[in-house]
Amino acid sequence: MRFLLLLVALTGVFSAQAGPPKLLLEVARFRSLDQVQKGGEIEIAVTVPTQPLTYRQRAPKSFQSSAVVELSILKADGKPAWQETVTLKPPVLTDTTISIKNPLSFLKRVALPDGTYTLRGRIRDQYRSTNGETIVEQPLVVAAPKSVAFSDIVFLARPAAKAAGESVFNRGGYLLTRAPGGSYGRGADVAFFYTELNQLPASRPVLLHYNLASADGNAVDADGPPVTPQTGRPTPLVGQLPLVSLPQGSFALTIEVRDAATKKVLATQRQTGSRSLTDFAPAGAGGLR
Repeated sequence: MRFLLLLVALTGVFSAQAGPPKLLLEVARFRSLDQVQKGGEIEIAVTVPTQPLTYRQRAPKSFQSSAVVELSILKADGKPAWQETVTLKPPVLTDTTISIKNPLSFLKRVALPDGTYTLRGRIRDQYRSTNGETIVEQPLVVAAPKSVAFSDIVFLARPAAKAAGESVFNRGGYLLTRAPGGSYGRGADVAFFYTELNQLPASRPVLLHYNLASADGNAVDADGPPVTPQTGRPTPLVGQLPLVSLPQGSFALTIEVRDAATKKVLATQRQTGSRSLTDFAPAGAGGLR
């Protein structure tokens, strides 16, 4: 036993869990503003829980983990359309038994022509030689809408704020702080969100209806004021709904757009999220471009 303890002390490597590292990928698709090169803008939100990572001793009472995240978007024929590698180094800890090891998040924005793709993420724990890798894949379709349609809905950690200038965090004239995994944690009582409307005829007012519902049937409904579409551009939509009447667990936000004159439903969009009454949610995505 003494030899084992000595070996651990000499190597200075500590693993929080025996399982492999985890990688969470979220994708939001928007239409490109480029009128010449048709396609979409893909926003990839990456969240890496640091609990499963291996921590190595750097100095007395100083421990840190390290992980490499490889992201790629593959065309239908398997050839890469885009790829990038990011090295993550969580903050140094003075005690590896600390249970609160905050997840790390970052955001990438990629322009793609319309088509069918596969998003692939690979995470590698740099301090673990076995069981230290995880690969996640999900299908991705980028297609121009043939009629009125929403972009994907993005859940936000705080209200969208008016902003000027270009940034990976700016869209539609707003600064957006994403809620990783669509998760709202302890103390959060409002769900904030952003989406865009496409292919609406200019100067044709529409009405919006919002429904936020939990799996057990509790729901919140709200109507928005009339919206007049922008000419030749997607129409940004921001909103918020209270979470206080919803229990812990998953919920779904559904947005419906109707013609203001005829009341005909033109399009709907749905996105799921979750609420916890005990755990804190991950912080918003950090500044990697």
